[in-house]
Amino acid sequence: MSENGDFIIKINDISKDYGKFRALESMSFTVPRGSIYGLVGRNGAGKTTIMRIISGLQSPTKGTVEYGFDNKKLGNVGALVELPSIYSNYSAKDNLIFQYINLGLKIDGSLDENLRFVGLGNTGSKRAGKFSLGMRQRLGIAMAMCGNPEVLILDEPINGLDPQGIIQIRDLLIKLNKEKGITIIISSHILSELSKLATDFAFIEAGKVIKEIKAEELENVGGLVTEFYTGTPEQLIPVLNAKGLKATFDPESRVVTAKGYYNLTNIVTAASEAGVNIARVVTRETDLETYFVKLVGGESNA
Repeated sequence: MSENGDFIIKINDISKDYGKFRALESMSFTVPRGSIYGLVGRNGAGKTTIMRIISGLQSPTKGTVEYGFDNKKLGNVGALVELPSIYSNYSAKDNLIFQYINLGLKIDGSLDENLRFVGLGNTGSKRAGKFSLGMRQRLGIAMAMCGNPEVLILDEPINGLDPQGIIQIRDLLIKLNKEKGITIIISSHILSELSKLATDFAFIEAGKVIKEIKAEELENVGGLVTEFYTGTPEQLIPVLNAKGLKATFDPESRVVTAKGYYNLTNIVTAASEAGVNIARVVTRETDLETYFVKLVGGESNA
């Protein structure tokens, strides 16, 4: 661990030019250590460009990236930017072996552990080209995890996934953050999902950071409103209240409405332990989307 305080990455006044086109304009933001940091912005706002610069795939035209760890050590920054680089004719394990070799890592038990962690431990000799999109994304994350990185950089990891695939990736990232202590920098078009995952946000428009905000602050902007459907609503309310949510119950519709920021996995787990089965969750208002539109105007196309 670094002696640089509670930040893990600082973006200091970075600009990036491609010929006469300026993709980033004096961009600055700070990623707290241990956070899940969400980058929010329209297509072309600069999210992928800054991710490529942080991961070392590109150099800025001006400005610096300050790391709170040894970023020169191979494997300390894991990245899945754009499509995962997967050998489709080889198995998941073979793909990880190639990644270990590329990073100069010793092939040991950590390889199988990474596969198990992302839920691909039983894929055997099945070729990666036969994997579903969600499985390929999880394999890409496993490859980015090689070397036990301090930071994991993920550009649109849930784009194109079905609802089950989105839940699997979301739960995996929360698990990586909580159990392995990996800081995650993530962008996503699906702002309702990003709001359930990220602890901090940077809103990007036209290559600039126009606002940094914590999830708790976002809650105070108006409150995330969620509808919970269960056969035992009276038993769910104290579970939600114990998690700091403001829960109310409509006796006619039998829908529990809760306001506040929450981690869905934690809520479902706590409800299950209390003997409550949550059948459906509907986010009626996502303040991340609302806040984004208010900041930049127009459609909330991240």
